[in-house]
Amino acid sequence: MTTGGPSIGVAVIGCGYWGRNLVRSFAQLGELVAVVDPATEIAAALAAEHGAEARELSEVLADHAIGAVAIAAPARQHAELALAAIAAGKHVFVEKPLALRVEDAEEVVDAADAAGVTLMVGHLLQYHPAFLALVDLVERGELGDLRYLYSNRLNLGKIRREENILWSFAPHDLSMLLALAGEEPDEVVAVGSTFLSTGVPDVTTTHLRFPSGPEAHVFVSWLHPFKEQRLVVVGSDGMAVFDDVESWDTKLVVYRHGVEWDGDVPMPVKADCEPVALKPDEPLRLECEHFLTSVRDGSAPRTDGREGLRVLRVLSAAQQSLAEAEPARPGGDDAGDGRFPGVMVHESAYVDDDVRIGPGTKVWHFSHVLSGSTIGADCALGQNVVVGPRVTVGDRCRIQNNVSVYDGVTLEDGVFCGPSCVFTNVYNPRAEVSRKDEFRSTVVRRGATIGANATIVCGYEIGEFAFVAAGAVVTGDVPAHALMVGTPARRIGWMSHEGERLGDDLVCPRSGRRYELNDDRLRPVDGP
Repeated sequence: MTTGGPSIGVAVIGCGYWGRNLVRSFAQLGELVAVVDPATEIAAALAAEHGAEARELSEVLADHAIGAVAIAAPARQHAELALAAIAAGKHVFVEKPLALRVEDAEEVVDAADAAGVTLMVGHLLQYHPAFLALVDLVERGELGDLRYLYSNRLNLGKIRREENILWSFAPHDLSMLLALAGEEPDEVVAVGSTFLSTGVPDVTTTHLRFPSGPEAHVFVSWLHPFKEQRLVVVGSDGMAVFDDVESWDTKLVVYRHGVEWDGDVPMPVKADCEPVALKPDEPLRLECEHFLTSVRDGSAPRTDGREGLRVLRVLSAAQQSLAEAEPARPGGDDAGDGRFPGVMVHESAYVDDDVRIGPGTKVWHFSHVLSGSTIGADCALGQNVVVGPRVTVGDRCRIQNNVSVYDGVTLEDGVFCGPSCVFTNVYNPRAEVSRKDEFRSTVVRRGATIGANATIVCGYEIGEFAFVAAGAVVTGDVPAHALMVGTPARRIGWMSHEGERLGDDLVCPRSGRRYELNDDRLRPVDGP
């Protein structure tokens, strides 16, 4: 099948979970010419299946016969890849979000404008026939003035650890709400809860207030007993429900409910639902077709770069609100030490003066934080933990019971210290010999795990996401992602970001993230 008009030639960059769908769709539209992915065997198989070529990114960017690229790489690479494609004169379709930082998104939008190329963001639901019909209802005034809108996107999975539920599920909903409201909110408030992975909220609710009066909220969760994808629009003259879980004949329904007043008492007047007739079609096909049409005739896509930028601004504001939230506690101030708002300090714990502790951290029974120490946000110090003096602990660290983190030790973000693991700061201690001027520094890099009863001899570095097994004794530097066991500890394998042991294929069995070895150093293929 072809879409008509001159051939454009599309290369899809990224052949993961969603990239495969883009490959299929552009192939069905007769425009797929190449696929790009670091996993060359996957790229080759998809290319063969859909009559395209598996090529390197540099080849695609240099090929003048390829007029456009569709980017479905990890989100942290979106801005960089989009800028490279624009610099090569390509039209660009990029999956949501356009970037992870507003500044990067603005750079991409400006670059596309300067180059005169089409830039479109993959906010898929804006191309759903039910949503397009809902927009038409609102624009024709069928629902009256907008009062309140809300969107629920709930399911059990797909659970991620590299991004939170807000960034994973909410962009589509925010895109729809902004399109219906026709303006950006002037107030964004978000709250969330974390149950599975430290620092990665599993449930969030984001409230929006728009300048012209409407309000809205987005509720997203991947810890929900059943699938729900529902958008509700409440207007002064009617209400509409877009429920994507329903069959096509009831995906979009309108309720002509009203309110009558009995004196000063409002009385609801209910009406039967009115299904809106829809022509079933695949939103992804419509989205890809819209991109090709925009490239051919130079029209601005429905979800162009500026629309993607508006959504990103709301996402960023919601993320900031999540990070800064300090909920009030009924009946008084935060529990524990009033010097640290948002911090729980058990009544049996002791925190010296000249200490900084970030919000969300908990200091449990009989623990002691000594002067000059800094502990980040959302940490947990178990029972009988000693930190300091002059120790730095990053955000989201877990220090289990009976651990002492001495002067000279630094824990970066996301470090896990198992029960009774041991740090030292002097290489050859004697009870009767003072060696405070001989302290050796120990650095535990981001995301590393130290098992129960392990010993870390001072003066060495534990690399990012390394895994020191229970009872091991570390007597040298540990490479990033290394799995260390024994006395003295030796490397017997490699561990993923998610704490899973990697097999010979160097692919994480939990997340699918791929790794490669260079000079006996492991690094992820899919990002940092």
